[in-house]
Amino acid sequence: MKIKRQKQAKKTISFYKYNFSFREPFQILIDGTFCQAALKNKIQIKEQMPKYLMGEVQLCTTNCALKELETLGKELYGAKIILQRYQVRRCPHFKSPVPASECLLSMLEETNPHHYFVATQDHTVTAGLKKIPGVPLLYIISNTIVLDKPCQTSLDHVQAVQLGELVSPAQQQSIRSLKEEQGIAHKDGERRGKKRKRKQSHPNPLSCLKKKKKGVPTPPKKTEQGEKRKRSRHKKHRDNTSTPAVTNT
Repeated sequence: MKIKRQKQAKKTISFYKYNFSFREPFQILIDGTFCQAALKNKIQIKEQMPKYLMGEVQLCTTNCALKELETLGKELYGAKIILQRYQVRRCPHFKSPVPASECLLSMLEETNPHHYFVATQDHTVTAGLKKIPGVPLLYIISNTIVLDKPCQTSLDHVQAVQLGELVSPAQQQSIRSLKEEQGIAHKDGERRGKKRKRKQSHPNPLSCLKKKKKGVPTPPKKTEQGEKRKRSRHKKHRDNTSTPAVTNT
């Protein structure tokens, strides 16, 4: 059963790596409900999470999740101690904290640009993140950590990208960064503002030449004087040295 669960986790991680550009160290966003379940089932999150995900991880939480555990009292004191050991990521509710479920969903935004894994037992968070493509879900069941299969929203998004209907978030980010590096984004805006003038076209000089008629013999070339040479006849001159005629005496 453990080998089968490990194979399924490896397959799911490969899906997110290939389609949503997840890379190590994996960022695991954890709330108080997950820490409470781990404490109850005697699971060492810091030790077991890297083994299960087969890679380096960064365990993190938010200020709102810590504040929520403080207000719930002594019953969740152990979960609060565990959660305090992890990195605290800055959320937009620093001055006015909100419930942990609302805070975690806001950290994911619309496309999970920071590539968070979410570890929670909260059904509100689970239902909300299944509407966002590219969010791996971790939960505890039967004394083990389980990585959920990709939700239908993620599968539909990947299919749309493969059909060419959408551009993946990773591709969008890489296109933006390349444009910013080369300063193309600013130039594109200038080009859109200016209208291009059409150049005045001139006729092709080759098309203006007269076509040669086929089958007509070319006239003979004239000599340099412009006339044909006249044929000259050579006359034979008589030979005056011939013998004189004999006269009768």
